[in-house]
Amino acid sequence: MLWLLAGIATAALTVLVFLPASWMGALLEKQTGGRFTLGDAQGSLWRGSAFLGAAPSGNDPVTPLLPGRFNWRLSPLVLVGKTSLIVENAGVLSQPLAVEGSWRSWRVGSAALDLPAERLASLGAPLNTIQPAGKMRLSWSQLQLVREGQGAALQGTMTLEMQDMSSRLSPVKPLGAYVLAFDWQGQQAQMTLKTTKGPMLLSGAGMLTNGRLRFSGKAEAEAGQEERLGNLLNLLGQRRREGNKNVIALEFK
Repeated sequence: MLWLLAGIATAALTVLVFLPASWMGALLEKQTGGRFTLGDAQGSLWRGSAFLGAAPSGNDPVTPLLPGRFNWRLSPLVLVGKTSLIVENAGVLSQPLAVEGSWRSWRVGSAALDLPAERLASLGAPLNTIQPAGKMRLSWSQLQLVREGQGAALQGTMTLEMQDMSSRLSPVKPLGAYVLAFDWQGQQAQMTLKTTKGPMLLSGAGMLTNGRLRFSGKAEAEAGQEERLGNLLNLLGQRRREGNKNVIALEFK
């Protein structure tokens, strides 16, 4: 019996040590509702690497969303309820990302993530039509993440800075620079959008709740740029009159 127990324990330990990195991809898909996954996962659950991609539909291959590969180190102490995870990608992360906590609550360290706007087209309409380009950086202070049922509650703030944005549908380059702020309170976030530099002016506010976006805002052109920006603006929403000028209503419900 002792030999049998020893054999079972050894087999179980071997399985735990060599759990494949692909398990991390399955966890990511589950936690993001099937929106994101990991491609070309290599190594083990404890120490591996992969690229981040949009979850494919059907037999489509996984398309990388960000440059480079993400490397991670997960402490085996997670088996006894203590999470310690380090994620690195020098190509897009400002610094190694540290996640500490338990099975149900985590602290996510502050960092910034560079996002190439060109790859957003792989997320589908309307981004695949607009074909955005430019520099984007998502930054955050320390975040608190807590599991709630099948979802997770997030506390903290994030800022998405968009610089030198452009579109293949517009001859005006760049279109401008913008800031989108997120204030996370549980499973929803208040959002505010503002323009820091034109000639395409965007503004508005909304709410992101359980992955569903509700947003109300407007888009307009600086004086003298109405004709050159007309085609792109018409694709963004319905035209409406405000005072003595036309604007485009940005409505997502």
